[in-house]
Amino acid sequence: MAPQADIPTVDAVTGTETTGHEWDGVRELNNPLPRWWLWGLYATIVWSIGYWLVYPAWPLVSGYTSGLFGYSQRAAVMAEVDAAKAGRTARMGGLADVSIEEARANPELFRFALANGKAAFGDNCASCHGVGATGRTGYPNLQDDEWLWGGSLADIEQTIRFGARGTHADTRAGEMIAFGRDGILNRAEIEGVSNYVLSLSGRAFNPKLKIEDGGKIFAQNCASCHGDAAKGNRDLGAPDLTDAIWLYGSSPEQVMASVRNGRKGVMPAWEGRLDPTTIRSLAIYVHSLGGGT
Repeated sequence: MAPQADIPTVDAVTGTETTGHEWDGVRELNNPLPRWWLWGLYATIVWSIGYWLVYPAWPLVSGYTSGLFGYSQRAAVMAEVDAAKAGRTARMGGLADVSIEEARANPELFRFALANGKAAFGDNCASCHGVGATGRTGYPNLQDDEWLWGGSLADIEQTIRFGARGTHADTRAGEMIAFGRDGILNRAEIEGVSNYVLSLSGRAFNPKLKIEDGGKIFAQNCASCHGDAAKGNRDLGAPDLTDAIWLYGSSPEQVMASVRNGRKGVMPAWEGRLDPTTIRSLAIYVHSLGGGT
């Protein structure tokens, strides 16, 4: 049954006047709201009016009312950001005014460089080297002691600044030849030299192949970069082939693929993308992860 309008009456049971509304035979009592609730409502109305007057509130055509206090949350946040930048700039200036070795030896500058470098690493380097800097296939692990281009503070800073095999004029240069694709070695020779290389770290995979034959191929084609003892050459970014650290994998198939197709991993130059102090902070942070010289 639809609600019906009725003349207000007094309810016989409660003695309370009704509102005149009726629904399905039930009349609504005209009970007043509690005083505490009404005072609370009035207080919120007064508060809202005061807020509209004191703080920014009303949108205008091209802005908003600034309020009697002229308060701006955006301005407050920007002031905090500017203060943080000023403090950071002061510390960064101290980091830039000394050599990287002196910065590493200064406890205060070292702590700042670690914090700044860790943040910069997460923003710029973790996508390739991993959040924990442990690397992955084709991207070096920065926590071990194997450094293609040298692991001193100065070496790391230079590598970060100029990159490797990139477009910067001072980039780290050195590419591995594609011995198979360029027709320098045939399939049997690639297998032989790969077997020899893996034997240097106790991983020879084909007992039918003579290690010395693979060694001759190595001496003729690979020793000029990796050295006669296959210990590598940091000037060329040629890795040590006698340890258990393999950037592109140590299975026979992976090693033969490296010999066949060469390797030309590129690291971008961060000079111009990051400020010098951030690059220095990154170098100190990376050096602190565990790798030595």
